[in-house]
Amino acid sequence: MNFLDLVKRRQSVRKYLDKPVEKCKIDRCIEAARLAPSASNSQPWKFVVVDDKQLKNKVANATFSKLVSFNAFVPNAPVIVIVIIDKPKLMLQVGNVIKNTNYELIDIGIATEHFCLQAVEEGLGTCILGWFNEKKIKKILNIPKKNKIGLVLSLGYSGHKTIREKKRKNIKEISNYNNYNFD
Repeated sequence: MNFLDLVKRRQSVRKYLDKPVEKCKIDRCIEAARLAPSASNSQPWKFVVVDDKQLKNKVANATFSKLVSFNAFVPNAPVIVIVIIDKPKLMLQVGNVIKNTNYELIDIGIATEHFCLQAVEEGLGTCILGWFNEKKIKKILNIPKKNKIGLVLSLGYSGHKTIREKKRKNIKEISNYNNYNFD
């Protein structure tokens, strides 16, 4: 599959088939994420794969509530992946302060997208979740308090029959050559 086709096929999946995901496919997704670039080659990520059904359901239930129900689909995913942000090394901490940028957030975003694109290549679907009860998930998975959960991914075989058309801004609205001139 060429790269643009792969990108066009990647979508947020909120409906999964009741079918287990092969460990070798998950491992290739993690390998793709592992190879992602990062500021100062810091690689500030760890991935916790949750595929035990009972444990996965506990984690899934920590991604939504009665008040915030938009992640209520997560229990249907056969796998959940927790993306943990490692504390940045001293040099990167200094860079974060000087540039007023959290490079580790950029880095886990890149690694997560690598993971998701490899998932598409494997015939799998994902949804990147930014809303979850971090404290609950840390307790369920014995994640140390000092660590931060950056993102949560649902993973599995998509139950969607079609790829949705991407609704994106026109290329001329987001790009220009040699100056800002977007007026």
